[in-house]
Amino acid sequence: MFKLLKSTKHGRRGVYHTPHGDIQTPVFMNVATQAAIKGGLSARDLENAGCQVALCNTYHLHLRPGEDVVSELGGLHGFMNWDKPILTDSGGFQVFSLSKLRKITEDGVAFSSHIDGRKIFMRPEDSINIQKSLGADIIMAFDECVENPAPREYVKASADRTTRWLKRCADALGSSHHTGGLGGRLPALPGRAPAPHLWGINQGGIYGDIRVNHMREIAELDLPGYAIGGLAVGETAEEMYQIIETVEPHMPADKPRYLMGVGTPENIIEAVKRGIDFFDCVLPARNARHGKLYTSTGVINIKNAQYQRDDRTVDENCGCELCRNYTRAYLRHLFAAGEMLAMRLAVGHNLRYYNDLMERIRREIEGK
Repeated sequence: MFKLLKSTKHGRRGVYHTPHGDIQTPVFMNVATQAAIKGGLSARDLENAGCQVALCNTYHLHLRPGEDVVSELGGLHGFMNWDKPILTDSGGFQVFSLSKLRKITEDGVAFSSHIDGRKIFMRPEDSINIQKSLGADIIMAFDECVENPAPREYVKASADRTTRWLKRCADALGSSHHTGGLGGRLPALPGRAPAPHLWGINQGGIYGDIRVNHMREIAELDLPGYAIGGLAVGETAEEMYQIIETVEPHMPADKPRYLMGVGTPENIIEAVKRGIDFFDCVLPARNARHGKLYTSTGVINIKNAQYQRDDRTVDENCGCELCRNYTRAYLRHLFAAGEMLAMRLAVGHNLRYYNDLMERIRREIEGK
């Protein structure tokens, strides 16, 4: 599924094969939490921004509209009219962020919906079945994301439980296709859609030895890909880089590496240098909705008064819809007037910036 094309001091260059197309890595996945990019972007807007992979959220889609509805309407690809790869996270991060609304047991997690308060119990097997119904190409194992810092004893127990949950996720995917064995990389059976690719998640907080032991354990399952989770949740950037450097030598070199929830352009560049292939983060879209735009000459806040009469484009080196057609003054006016078009143009720009950044990184690794 993954072919490593080149590895240099600048990072790894590869390609990952999915039923809905190839993914050129390193790659930034655009976050379509509820099967849409916040800010009014459509699937066509995603294509125009250069998006290769859309990331959708299992927790939110389970609550609304429900995986049964999505499945009946063609899975996520048909539902949101997106014909490229989709990755779904397990819902673990969202569940565990509901610290006052959930209870963790060995069997799973009991929590209350943030929408209507209804009681829900999610097991690793439930997360896998939901993600299968959603029809994603890549699905993530159900894990616990602990905040940093957290007591060592708790982090160790949590990582051990995450390993046990990962094995249950793999068995659940396998049994759902009537094949037996691990479910990480199963072929399609006659009359069935291709099985999704199950990726494992490394946990261990900021404790290097726990991280390494956990990575070694889950690597033995020979899954199609592996993520580093539980970072960008309270630790410093330097601590994050140190954890990557500690874990990376123990990650299979022939499998893609995914740093979950990261991050800024600087974070991405530094992580690519440390051997990471996949990224996702809500940051570019969220910042854009508040008028913070990334450009080839630096970050600007378009809401500032200095742009009221600025007839320049936001970034002359960008080919997005905003930069091809409108001025900084016009975008500032849209924000000031509360027009929804402001967010759509701004989010489209920032996503285009991130995807262009990844294209530049890939060329740099290739030596072009």
